[in-house]
Amino acid sequence: MTRHWEGGLLALLLALGATTGQADTLTAVEVETGETLATFDVPEGSGWCILWHHSVQGFEVSDCYENRKGRMVLVRAHLPDFAAGLGHILGRGVQVSDGMGGYFIEDINEAVPTNAYILRPGAGFVDHRISLGETQVSLSALAARKRVRIALTGN
Repeated sequence: MTRHWEGGLLALLLALGATTGQADTLTAVEVETGETLATFDVPEGSGWCILWHHSVQGFEVSDCYENRKGRMVLVRAHLPDFAAGLGHILGRGVQVSDGMGGYFIEDINEAVPTNAYILRPGAGFVDHRISLGETQVSLSALAARKRVRIALTGN
């Protein structure tokens, strides 16, 4: 016996699986040449960080993002000191101690306009990196002082 709704239900389930089972893509592209420097699958709800060493103090700083329904959202930052160029902007997230003299800025929850931005990776020890899970890609090693577009795109 054939049920007429089964084919439609199967098609709907396959369509939903095709859209919800795919990850969005995080890419880093050198703007001038168009060369892709890094590509990551970033499923809904997962995140990544941009890490670098402060050019004067040398400690590691991080800005961390999440894929929220296909939007690139800055969610937190870690700043080990109140060094030059660093600080918390009142009303933009919540500053909490990291217990080691630095601080986290939590709950920033700021969507990045157009899901992309330009970063000019520093050279040498500054070492701007994308960190996702156990993987790190040094943008400084690949494109120091060049314009790099970091973007989250849907599939």
